[in-house]
Amino acid sequence: MAEPTKKIKLLRKTSKTFLWISLVLMAFSTIGLYFYVRNLLQSEVEEELRSTEARIERSISGNNPIYQLPPMVEVETVSNLGAEHLKDTLIFDPSQNEIEEFRELITFSKINDQNYRITVRALIVESEDILIAVVISYLIVILFVFIFLFYLNKSRTEKLWNPFFKNLEQMKLFSLTSETPISLMDSDILEFSELNTEITMLTDKVRADYKNLKQFTEDVSHELQTPLAIIQAKVDTLINGEELNNLQFEQLSSIQNDIQRLKQLNKKLGLISKIENDQFTNISPCNLNHILKDRIDNLSELYPSEILFESNEDVVLLMDAHLAEVLCDNLLSNAVKYSLPNTPIVIILEKNSLSVRNKGIRTILKPNQLFQRFYKESDEVKSTGLGLAIVKKICDLYGFQPSYWYTNNEHHFTISLPKQ
Repeated sequence: MAEPTKKIKLLRKTSKTFLWISLVLMAFSTIGLYFYVRNLLQSEVEEELRSTEARIERSISGNNPIYQLPPMVEVETVSNLGAEHLKDTLIFDPSQNEIEEFRELITFSKINDQNYRITVRALIVESEDILIAVVISYLIVILFVFIFLFYLNKSRTEKLWNPFFKNLEQMKLFSLTSETPISLMDSDILEFSELNTEITMLTDKVRADYKNLKQFTEDVSHELQTPLAIIQAKVDTLINGEELNNLQFEQLSSIQNDIQRLKQLNKKLGLISKIENDQFTNISPCNLNHILKDRIDNLSELYPSEILFESNEDVVLLMDAHLAEVLCDNLLSNAVKYSLPNTPIVIILEKNSLSVRNKGIRTILKPNQLFQRFYKESDEVKSTGLGLAIVKKICDLYGFQPSYWYTNNEHHFTISLPKQ
């Protein structure tokens, strides 16, 4: 199973994207600026060298004194003309009393029937200082621009998405049982406005469907009770009559049992419907120790074997008192129905768990379906198949975690309770 993708907030996501894009652009633009300015300065230096060399040639052509300024300018007479050289070199600079890096241009010219080698140099250190100063200045400026744009973009984005976040909070607070219509913040953005319209229409429809379904469920449950009660009364009257043979008595008894099952089925389906519709809102502290002891006392009359209850401390949960009783009832009833004859049932209540253990011949064939509606291993035990489904619904409602396993010929049902 693939691991779930880590979620990130929208504003953080957009800010992170803006940040990374800006940093990448800053890096590339800084590198580009560095090489551009470097080439530009190098071209300027070379242009200056050639300009100096041209002025020296004009001066020599005019029979003016030969200009010498070592190591910046050197003019020598040579026997043969050579090839032009343009390179970087290290030369001792007497004015600085240290070795400096120079850009050097060596040219050969024949002037007035005399061959000359003209060497002109320019200090590169100054160009490097200018280059570094330009790059640093650019970084400082772009950094301030980036900070300004980042916070401007962030504040603008927050303002832009504010209606969305406000409406999202309203959606989280939406309740089917509430009569108050959902209140959404209006926006001048077309898409947000259309979203508000669709959300309003959807919530109104969902609330209307919920009311209709709730009313239908209540009506069906209520209407079934009356005919079932009438049928039950008539069957009782027939059974108590004097003119019944054994076959008729058995058939009427079977009908009576079926009516009882229908009553239980109707009652449990109604309970599940109420749980799903969040109709149990009467939350109060429920002492599970007291509830379990009362239920054990009631079951002791029906279950001939021993029911053991172990608990070292009182466990109090905030939940509906009726659902707490139903939860305990269904767990104990399930253990009584499926326990082997003359074997004890063990109930262990701890601070963060409730466990019910009973003996069984074999494990459940499909444990993953155990808490589903109408699931039954076999028809040997008369059951509606809704008891554990109700347990699961109650657990889901309050954040409990039900589990089952089979070991040492015993069925283990455990409810993990929240930490006290």
